[in-house]
Amino acid sequence: MTPTEILSDEHRLIVAVLDCLDEAAAHLDSGAVVSPDFFLDAAEFVAGFADKCHHRKEEDILFVAMTARDMPQDSGPVAVMLREHDEGRQYTAAFRSAAEQMKSGNESAAADVVRNVFDYVNLLREHIFKEDHVLFPMAEQIIPADTMQRVSDDFQRVLDEDTKNGIPAKYRALAEKLSQYVSEKTFVA
Repeated sequence: MTPTEILSDEHRLIVAVLDCLDEAAAHLDSGAVVSPDFFLDAAEFVAGFADKCHHRKEEDILFVAMTARDMPQDSGPVAVMLREHDEGRQYTAAFRSAAEQMKSGNESAAADVVRNVFDYVNLLREHIFKEDHVLFPMAEQIIPADTMQRVSDDFQRVLDEDTKNGIPAKYRALAEKLSQYVSEKTFVA
């Protein structure tokens, strides 16, 4: 697989978790009681997989190769993606904090969970669409074959390191757990 195919494949797993988050937040928004642990687990997935594993490859490898080809990092597509990554981190921290407050008995924090989850899900859906349909094809066009091979080699080193540490398996299992909770409605407290 090419680096952009790897990233797009990872997007499918992230989207599956976004779907779970969206459904759980909708239940919470409708007045149903949803376990704060569901949102804490989802925040763990986002921070551990979407941010550390996935965004690390984008930010530290692919975007660097793109900016080396005269694509500015402080404006244009790469800058937009970086800004959206930061925005996503803020939403994740906010819904994690609100879920921790819920877990401590603050029922009014549920509204903050809902708002930040919906904002995060909407941001990420649009973000992933832009990456898959605009940025990644652009990367394939502007990065020369020899540089793309180095990007691929760097991706493989990251993937090997993550696999050695059990990271992909851990987060795929967590995504499956979240999906199972939603399908069985066991996220309801």
